[in-house]
Amino acid sequence: MNKSLRQLFTIVVALFVILGMSTTIIMAIRANQLTNDARNVRALYHEYGAPRGSILAADGSVIAKSDPSNDSFSYQRSYSAGELYAPVTGFFSISQRGWSGVEASRSSLLSGQSEQLLWQRFKSLFTGQENKGANIETSIDPKIQQAAYNSLGSTDGAAVAIEPKTGRILAMVSTPSYDPNQLASHDMSQANSNYGVLSQDATNPMLNRATSQLYPPGSTFKTVVAAAALETGQYQPDTQIPAGASYTLPGTVTQLTNAVPQADGADGKISMEDALAYSSNTAFAQLGVSLGDNAVSSMAKKLGFDSPITVDGSDYTGTPWVSVTSKFPTDINDDKLALASIGQGDTVVTPLQNAMVAAAIANDGKLMQPTLVDRVRSADLSVISQTKPTVMSHAFSADTANKLTQMMEAVVTKENTNLAINGVQVAVKTGTAQIGNGNTSIDGWVIGFAPADDPKIAVAVVVHNVDLYGSFAAGPIMKAMMQEALAE
Repeated sequence: MNKSLRQLFTIVVALFVILGMSTTIIMAIRANQLTNDARNVRALYHEYGAPRGSILAADGSVIAKSDPSNDSFSYQRSYSAGELYAPVTGFFSISQRGWSGVEASRSSLLSGQSEQLLWQRFKSLFTGQENKGANIETSIDPKIQQAAYNSLGSTDGAAVAIEPKTGRILAMVSTPSYDPNQLASHDMSQANSNYGVLSQDATNPMLNRATSQLYPPGSTFKTVVAAAALETGQYQPDTQIPAGASYTLPGTVTQLTNAVPQADGADGKISMEDALAYSSNTAFAQLGVSLGDNAVSSMAKKLGFDSPITVDGSDYTGTPWVSVTSKFPTDINDDKLALASIGQGDTVVTPLQNAMVAAAIANDGKLMQPTLVDRVRSADLSVISQTKPTVMSHAFSADTANKLTQMMEAVVTKENTNLAINGVQVAVKTGTAQIGNGNTSIDGWVIGFAPADDPKIAVAVVVHNVDLYGSFAAGPIMKAMMQEALAE
């Protein structure tokens, strides 16, 4: 072989190597990146060329589905009562690939591309039938969801309801909300325009405040401090603890006071039960300092603080839905510990986290993993997976839970009779968190469960930026949700 042929041979071999490498990079290494690229219209046609599975409420009603359409995308995604269920379903759009809610957490199942549907895809291949996505059955109770949504109205807030014994999420509402149908349009320019309007809206309607927004919990956090105290064995509901009309934060000149005179106690002392019932800031600030930040933060961690909470899904089913992390500060000075112990300062929670606190008290101290999906069915209605209750932690003893329940019942009978429900024992803790420059506004909170002697529902509600105490801002919303749940 002469020199020219050898050079030509070398060049041809080099070109084949380059071609092979580029093909490997495109087909293997960059496959997922190219598939998920918003400019990849071929991927869009593939996703919309088969019916995406439906999302259902707990009663079987369909809250998201795909219908045949007479355009190039073959199927149109639609949402019934879109604003009501948007925090749960999320959205599916041809223009925005950052889906949310169940649409994201169960995406591979809904699209029919999950490995769990491999046999179904084989059958479709050989029979020539369409490959249909799986149906997702959620735990959402439409009546409780509607009661929460109607009661929140036009406010900025959120509500979560949990079944204490199982962790099933019965309701998840965030207001103001949005209509996912606006983003499901097959008109790319219209879908983009609608997304732009929603994403730039000052009220942030696409934010799921139940799992993605942190708030100071105010006095609802006193239940965590009370649990830490009861667990030591040195405190009982009738134990007298330091209180008073005012308390100077350690090392400062800042004074804490109480909202009502009953919270001051008598002769500088108050029982733990009355401290919770009348929401004594001076008592719980001193109690938190006395316990120390290790005891309080340890209890908070057992209840889910300082760890992200997976609401639904996994890497195998889609994009996991993970709640932002609620936080209780650690290694802090006593002045900050005092504030943190009454739910102010650096203590922040999601409504989901606060509902989990209420549910753990209702469930004898056992914190259950919150779940949003009951089961997944293939298109032939066979069950692919079914959710089983899972214990996250044994946060405290049943004895502590019973004593906390007694104390939370006193919150209603002694101070917040407006939250009573005829014929039902209700356990509650209200919260009024001060926010804004100069503490000029309020986040109104309530957490609770009912019936107190056999809990069926645990609830957390927050109403942001109001001028009412939590009992009056959030309390009626919780009460409406409980009444709906207990009427069934």
